[in-house]
Amino acid sequence: MSASENENEDHEQQGKAEAMGSRPTMKRRTFLSSAALPLIAGVAPASLRGQSSGAPVRVGIVGAGANVRAVQIPGFRRHPDCEILAVANRSLESSRRVTSEFNIPRAYGSWQELLADDDIDAVLIGTWPYMHLELTQATLAAGKHVLCQARMANNVAEARQMLAAANAHPELIAQLVPTSTSYAIDNVLSRLLAENYVGELLSVEVQRLRRGFADLDGELDWRHNIQFSGLNAMNMGSTYESMMRWFGPGDDVLARTSIHVRRRRDNTGQAQAVAIPDHVDVLYALAGGAQVHMRFSETTGLSAGNQTWIHGTEGTIHVDPALNVLAGRRGDAALAPVANPRSQQANYRVEEEFINAILGREPVRLNTFDIGVAYMAWTEAVHRSADSGTLVRLDQL
Repeated sequence: MSASENENEDHEQQGKAEAMGSRPTMKRRTFLSSAALPLIAGVAPASLRGQSSGAPVRVGIVGAGANVRAVQIPGFRRHPDCEILAVANRSLESSRRVTSEFNIPRAYGSWQELLADDDIDAVLIGTWPYMHLELTQATLAAGKHVLCQARMANNVAEARQMLAAANAHPELIAQLVPTSTSYAIDNVLSRLLAENYVGELLSVEVQRLRRGFADLDGELDWRHNIQFSGLNAMNMGSTYESMMRWFGPGDDVLARTSIHVRRRRDNTGQAQAVAIPDHVDVLYALAGGAQVHMRFSETTGLSAGNQTWIHGTEGTIHVDPALNVLAGRRGDAALAPVANPRSQQANYRVEEEFINAILGREPVRLNTFDIGVAYMAWTEAVHRSADSGTLVRLDQL
């Protein structure tokens, strides 16, 4: 799973309030915001560990759940020009537990209090998708940069509102945490495709299958709760995000979905109806006409697990469940392993990229809000197609 897909197990619904309006900010933050304008184009620099350049970017965290504590907090701490200043969880007590564990100076009982802190330059939104729109709008309105966990939003309409808010504040950095599940293979697949290894691309088969049987007495966690997760299902959006890096966006979507575990137990032990599918089949077309078949499931006991097949007129590429890449061309007797040394693989560096972008050292690549809108549009197209039984064009959403 993506580092962003296990986000904030501790976070619960917080009280709603009107988004904060714009107000004068401190000169220090004004400087940091203006530094983001002349973004450096080109290759991202090597890690800047131990090379502090002055006043740090001060980060506040809204929703410091398990994944934030395991991934984002260590990531920010590795950057010499970043300081984690505050945490706001579902309660002051929960916030204090995190600040005590990580020696973070300030604990708040609400996200509104955290956004009112003028010492904070940037905010990590670590909540579930249902709060991403409101928190993004409020954070940008407060004059602070925003790094938001994926999945981007409940639906594409909310994602577009988030993008509009970001575009209204070009002086601020707005970034999404990308999926990390394909880092090991992103570069090698992109290279093979750029070298025209497979010839004309004909078809792609992707399966993201769990190997366990249906959990018929399962718990209703946030990923199965449409109130908190919106239209997002399993790892569909993150997989399509990776696919866009390899092939570009799709044109249209035809989908069927199933809910095999129709009721799950909430935190009181009561059975609740489930509205998010746990088995999905998707067909879609790429701009060049190649057909893509994707299969996602939480109920495929003893399946072959995750696999990817890329077929072209002159070659085939296969990614096995262990993320080994194998390939063969016309005339070969079988697929053969493709060298993929660790030194040539992409690395997780989201927090570094975010802080560097604020300081004007590099542009945001993974991920911009535009990328998030694209995968949310595809996610919604899957939902609409399954609901209507018809083909849904992405350019009509």
